[in-house]
Amino acid sequence: MADSKTEPKQDDSFRVVDRRLFTSEGELRPEAAEEQRREKAKPPQPAVKTEKAATPAAPTAEESKPAPKADKNFQLLIDLLARNAAALMGGIPDPATGQAYLDLEGAHEMIDMLDMLRDKTRGNLAPEEESLLSEVVGSLKLSYLEVSKAAAKAMREGAKGAR
Repeated sequence: MADSKTEPKQDDSFRVVDRRLFTSEGELRPEAAEEQRREKAKPPQPAVKTEKAATPAAPTAEESKPAPKADKNFQLLIDLLARNAAALMGGIPDPATGQAYLDLEGAHEMIDMLDMLRDKTRGNLAPEEESLLSEVVGSLKLSYLEVSKAAAKAMREGAKGAR
């Protein structure tokens, strides 16, 4: 009789298959590339003529899927990071003091986070999410540029006035 503590149990009841298209580095997985190559190499299926030409063909499973909608949680994440960046650029006054707070380094970090999020999720977002993220990052970068130029100008003028 074998000792169950020393003999490893084999459980073949399920197996895990990674079906993601991209690696953690953002590269296309070799299996996915091979599958795409096979799909392109398939000869086109000939159209089957039927007597009822007026009736449209039934949509395939792929065609019948609704277009992916923007995820509410993803939108909330983008909004959170964008608001923090705007607040750090003086766009939102501090509720306690009523004064605008300027932290360009912190704002830059928030914008970098959003930019990194856009890079890491490229190709995996719904069109609405992709558009939202691109617009927010672009707008924040423009605002950051304007605020940092204004801050640099104010510092130069302040240095001149102190002499």
